[in-house]
Amino acid sequence: MDRTRNAAYGRLYPGFESQSLRIFCFMSKFFLLFVLTVSFFWWLLPQVVYLFGWLVGLVFRQHLAWRPFAWAGVCLLALWWMVFAYGNRVGRFRWEVKAVDYENTMLPTAFDGYRLVQISDLHLDGWIGRRDRLSRLVEEINALEPDLIAFTGDLVSFDYRELEPFVDILASLRAKDGVVSILGNHDYDPYERGLTSSERQQRIDSLVAKQRTALGWRLLLNENCIIRRGTDSVAVLGVENQSCGAHNIIRRGRLSQAMAGTENGTFRILLSHDPTHWRAEVVGQTDIPLTLSGHTHAMQFRLFGFTPSRWIYPECDGRYDAGAQTLYVNIGLGGTLPMRIGATPEITLLTLRHGHSK
Repeated sequence: MDRTRNAAYGRLYPGFESQSLRIFCFMSKFFLLFVLTVSFFWWLLPQVVYLFGWLVGLVFRQHLAWRPFAWAGVCLLALWWMVFAYGNRVGRFRWEVKAVDYENTMLPTAFDGYRLVQISDLHLDGWIGRRDRLSRLVEEINALEPDLIAFTGDLVSFDYRELEPFVDILASLRAKDGVVSILGNHDYDPYERGLTSSERQQRIDSLVAKQRTALGWRLLLNENCIIRRGTDSVAVLGVENQSCGAHNIIRRGRLSQAMAGTENGTFRILLSHDPTHWRAEVVGQTDIPLTLSGHTHAMQFRLFGFTPSRWIYPECDGRYDAGAQTLYVNIGLGGTLPMRIGATPEITLLTLRHGHSK
């Protein structure tokens, strides 16, 4: 953590320095516990193999040397620490642009070629002291010349004040039709203990106000906005967090409310932070053709295309189709742990095409 920079932030934003230090200490302890737990697992694995071989050797009167297994444990431990260092210092800041074409015959022809950039899960506590990198990220998004930018939730991790040092940077996001956003589970501050309901709601209201005024984003709370091109239009629907899977701590989504006024055949794009909402309330129950979600981070780990996030979220990374309905899950740009291994931070460039429905 850059203490000098945090002190400067603290003068501008009262309480920020102590809050960011508290967040940093909490996440550092959690992260250290995670790293040490994985380290112990990698060291232990060869020892378990040796123990099994030693027991078999007793039966067949064969001696098995322990030293190779001990060195294997040391090598695995060293390899893990190198991978961890890479994920912390490099991997979480090497984002990529994923270009995705989406075709649908119901899309108005005026929106053929419409460029929608989806970003998600910034978790701004992880960018403290790294304004330069966030500035570069925003520049790369703007360079894509999007028609619309959609942010699909989890702007902060623990407290709305995480946004304060980055307001000027995020307010510089540019798109022809602006920035639309929704809230994710972390934005409701559910993990801060000791808050009364009114105190928690005040924090949510502060984050809502900052997105709408300081950032100039159109934050959709179970509502929609209409984007027009001549006589054609597309509706962007945004629901509050509606988790319908294993991690269902926040359930405030009201899809019917968000759809209100768009039932006249308007092409609709739904923003819903948690992808479990798609199967639970969208597929087969509405005619919404395209849903954009985030939330999973692909568990910030992906190796040869596999991520353990699949064990929790059936739709966790990329595109999914169910008949004429499509879900795209963006794995985010930040994280609840300060590392990324394989699960490269993502900017999605979604180009809408009037054409064959997939």
